[in-house]
Amino acid sequence: MDDNNNDDIDVVEGRVIEALPSTLFRVETANGKEVLSYLGGRMRIHKIKVLVGDKVAVQVDPYGGKGRIIKRL
Repeated sequence: MDDNNNDDIDVVEGRVIEALPSTLFRVETANGKEVLSYLGGRMRIHKIKVLVGDKVAVQVDPYGGKGRIIKRL
């Protein structure tokens, strides 16, 4: 049984402050926290470029790990 419930996923807006190797990015969220984030699968597939200074939407892991960049704003 597949329980992909997207209601409990926290999505925040932020700004990319640093680009790291292996498509990792350091993102500063609107509340001032820094989240280490990676590019989501659809952004990789469609080859969407993310640069330092871009505003992005980040899905934050509920367990405090990495975030996933899902959209460039």
